Amino acid sequence: MSTVVSAPRPAAAPVLPPARPPSYYIRQRLLQNRPAMAGLAFIVLCTLVALAGYWILPDNSPEANNGIVQLQKQAPGFTATILRLPLADSTRTATADNPFVIWWRGRESRFQELPISSYQFRGDSVEVAPYRNHSALADQPRKYALAQLVGHAGPRAALMRTIAEERISKRTYWLGTDKAGRDELSRLLLGTRISLGIGLVAVLISVVLGMAVGALAGYVGGWVDSLLLGVMTVVWSIPGIMLVIAISLALDSKGVWTSFVAVGLTMWVDVARVVRGQMLSLRAATFVEAGRVLGLSQTRLIVRHLLPNMTGPLIVIATSNFAAAILLEAGLSFLGLGVQPPAPSWGLMVNEGFQLLGTEAGLWLTLLPGLAISLLVLSFNLLGNGLRDAYDPKTLLSE
Repeated sequence: MSTVVSAPRPAAAPVLPPARPPSYYIRQRLLQNRPAMAGLAFIVLCTLVALAGYWILPDNSPEANNGIVQLQKQAPGFTATILRLPLADSTRTATADNPFVIWWRGRESRFQELPISSYQFRGDSVEVAPYRNHSALADQPRKYALAQLVGHAGPRAALMRTIAEERISKRTYWLGTDKAGRDELSRLLLGTRISLGIGLVAVLISVVLGMAVGALAGYVGGWVDSLLLGVMTVVWSIPGIMLVIAISLALDSKGVWTSFVAVGLTMWVDVARVVRGQMLSLRAATFVEAGRVLGLSQTRLIVRHLLPNMTGPLIVIATSNFAAAILLEAGLSFLGLGVQPPAPSWGLMVNEGFQLLGTEAGLWLTLLPGLAISLLVLSFNLLGNGLRDAYDPKTLLSE
């Protein structure tokens, strides 16, 4: 009786993982980094607040130096009754028809706000008792015609209803008021525009200028490299705040855009040194030699083939420069050399609170903007650390 021996089955081929580009592993490592994701979430939140601007603020004109003096230095959680008085056309605050100006500075102010403690309708007028805080002098009750407050004549009942619903309202200052009676929460929220704006402009200027100088020095080499490296060393040796002061004096102006440009011109050296180092290591690579053989110009080699290989280091240093620019702007505004009042810069708000230290309001007026600066800078540092770990070649090779 014969025995049939079956041939052994071939072993199943191992299932290989799908090929992934390096960007996939970079993204996955970044998403798994919880501190970096927390920092990114806070940055996105601040960006949304900055873009929304006056549309989400409790007070739609915190930038103007027209706070309610009677409500100055009130504690967080303070609630006041506000009477809105229509302004004449000649006294309205004009902004301009430019949509950008309206977006940046706020909408046109059509009312004057008066805090009151009580009101009572009497005939065709309303009698109000002005609010009086601990430092204000006693004020006499005031009378306003119903038609004057509404802006047109009409039945008395309709005018009273319009005044009660649209001209008199309760307002809660959740973070208190500053020394000019402005809403601290509104100024803190609007201050994100200046902090993020100066960081963005500074990063753009530093990246563009640093990439140009660093790429030229690293690729050309020779006396050009020595000259540009000397310039970078001289700029590097000057303290950033002193360089910003010198640039501000040279431009002979103070303000938001002067601070933006001055801060940006002091931060390009970091980018230039990184790009130069990367360029020195890549200019002898095989793909660069192949490009020269094919007759590619130096500009094309640098822009299309060398600089894209530096994306990771440039993104990491850009986040670091973003945080440094926010701190530098806050320091300049604190010293009175950056953003000028009444713009709601966080550094300027710290200065205003610092002048009131020793009073009851000085503590939170200093602590709140200082905490906002710390949180935003910490968020960028956490994101930068996460990007650095995600772009680390050693961790990418281990995936």
